[in-house]
Amino acid sequence: MTSTHAFWLAGRQATGEDSFDVTNPWDGRLVGTVAVPTDAQVEEAVAAAHAVREEFAATPAHVRAAALDHVVRRLTERTEEIAQLISAENGKPVKWARGEVGRAVSVFRFAAEEARRFNGGDAQRLDTDAGGTGRLGLTRRFPRGPVLGIAPFNFPLNLSAHKVAPAIAVGTPIILKPAPATPLSSLILGELLAETDLPAGSWSVLTVPNDRMPALVQDERLPVISFTGSGPVGYAIMESVPRKHCTLELGGNGAAVVLGDWSSEEDLNWAATRIATFSNYQGGQSCISVQRVIADASVYDRLVPKIVAAVEALVTGDPSDAATDVGPLVSEDAARRVESWVDEAVTAGATLLTGGKRDGATYAPTVLTDLPGTTTIAGEEVFGPVLYVERTEGEAEAFAAVNASKYGLQAGVFTHDLQTAFRAHRALEVGGVIIGDVPSYRADQMPYGGAKQSGVGREGVRYAMDDYTYERVLVLTGLAL
Repeated sequence: MTSTHAFWLAGRQATGEDSFDVTNPWDGRLVGTVAVPTDAQVEEAVAAAHAVREEFAATPAHVRAAALDHVVRRLTERTEEIAQLISAENGKPVKWARGEVGRAVSVFRFAAEEARRFNGGDAQRLDTDAGGTGRLGLTRRFPRGPVLGIAPFNFPLNLSAHKVAPAIAVGTPIILKPAPATPLSSLILGELLAETDLPAGSWSVLTVPNDRMPALVQDERLPVISFTGSGPVGYAIMESVPRKHCTLELGGNGAAVVLGDWSSEEDLNWAATRIATFSNYQGGQSCISVQRVIADASVYDRLVPKIVAAVEALVTGDPSDAATDVGPLVSEDAARRVESWVDEAVTAGATLLTGGKRDGATYAPTVLTDLPGTTTIAGEEVFGPVLYVERTEGEAEAFAAVNASKYGLQAGVFTHDLQTAFRAHRALEVGGVIIGDVPSYRADQMPYGGAKQSGVGREGVRYAMDDYTYERVLVLTGLAL
């Protein structure tokens, strides 16, 4: 895994004049050297995507579906290899990396299924008024144009899949830009796409440094931008191109609400285990990881020790070890930032129940209580293995605490009451409400996205396909309806 990796330019491998190294955040070893495209090569990829857009849109559904099916088979065959690669470049424990490959398989499978049934069209009688006599409207969806997909480091394969697979399913070209820290699994995806019969130019994987992104973002030949990453970067992109169609999947500070009816020992043990696991499962580097636990006063004193015990039972260490639950963060700088935020919170008066220590890029799973609302952790996305627990009185106060955040991605509500579940669905200002579990649950076919500063638009294969296309109506005249 230390050879130089070419990028993918309009469906073929290419190398540029420069390169950069990808290192393992756990031990600093070299994982691979990656070629960087020149400005001329980037221009070639964009021009190819623009040139092939009509041909690709007209490609028969069975061709696109067959390509997606091929990726499903090849990802499945290479699961262990790709999981090891994700773990090496990302620092993700290998058991979670295997799960990521499995999810990417599902994304491409869902896309293949959707490609076969997408765009059958909706017919509408227009003779509901006299002027529409003999007229029928047929509405179908057509691609907006080539997509610039910008993927993050935390799920380098699956979040790339969520951009690429829907684009292929609707027949729109895509240029994928992986995160510089974790480009290797996206390049593997390029290998699998190159084995298909998709038109040349319909896809590229360009390992472009972040400082060269503005030119791609501004290019009018890429009218759709799908970005997953930080809020400041995402909103800066959208503000810089107000006439483009942008999907932004941004940050969160996911809340898990434990209400008073979730009170048996079995209930609280389940909640504590789920909270501990999904506050730390990617080193906390998931925008729907548990950051806030909002516990009813009637269960708070019993729940907190269980959460601490469950957190302390997690195995932290070498991500290549199948027993490891929590690996390093993506870099030592990221761990230092988390460390500084926790130190700030403790200095301000928060109580540290466990964790709070850094070793290189690894930060120990941490639990806080009594967190002052003025601290950074209280208002921002920590994106690290840190959670805090707060006490509330009753459902209304708990839901108000969830909504007090500027973010609104997903929330989990532990309750047995169906009426409470529907009230939560109505009241919580988030993109998804998970009942009986943590906010970290995501099925890759469901609509996924947030409210407020958590972004705009939705992923989830069918929903991304809608985002990449627009409705166009055909009116037929003189019909005997």
